[in-house]
Amino acid sequence: MTAIPPSSPPGGHDQVVVACAASTSAEPGIDHTAPQVLASASLLRGQKSVVIEHNGSSYRLQNTRQGKLILTK
Repeated sequence: MTAIPPSSPPGGHDQVVVACAASTSAEPGIDHTAPQVLASASLLRGQKSVVIEHNGSSYRLQNTRQGKLILTK
């Protein structure tokens, strides 16, 4: 996973762009059938939102004031 440093876009919201590369090779000792569990804090890293790039599209993962997550395209 590669993170691009936070920036402040015109709306004044901080964001971090996260680009994940899919692994095509099997890694020994890793169960690829079970989903990987990631803490939201490890994705957000103190920011209000992050942009996730997936298959050429950008998605915004946002933490609300109520502590809920919203994913939008």
